[in-house]
Amino acid sequence: MRRIALVTLVVDDYDEAVRFYTEALGFHLVEDAPRPDGSRWIVVAPDPGGHGTGLLLARAKGDAQQSRVGDQTGGRVGLFLHTDDFARDHARMRAAGVTFLEEPRHEPYGTVAVFQDLYGNKWDLLQPVPVSD
Repeated sequence: MRRIALVTLVVDDYDEAVRFYTEALGFHLVEDAPRPDGSRWIVVAPDPGGHGTGLLLARAKGDAQQSRVGDQTGGRVGLFLHTDDFARDHARMRAAGVTFLEEPRHEPYGTVAVFQDLYGNKWDLLQPVPVSD
């Protein structure tokens, strides 16, 4: 079996990123380990066991990486957070201060709304339409 385990997200600050992803988005801190070079290996994931794809929060090093913080996909939605209860998660995230760029909409593939993380990266909160067998 193969799967994508981690996706790197370049951030300005480790602690503010961990707070946003765990408190505002409800992710779980899977790992936070110091590295010999002074950086940290930080993984957050929506699944409490960290069994699905996680985010590796990497602090930007140098001008090139710093220029990508918040715009890693050129302004497109680049990350997709699936939920089994759109209304619950949308309300919780709004109450936590998450910025939604649009009102929820119903599409043939599910209920969706675009939001931004603390750096401006665009995400879809998406409750997919159940697939019938």
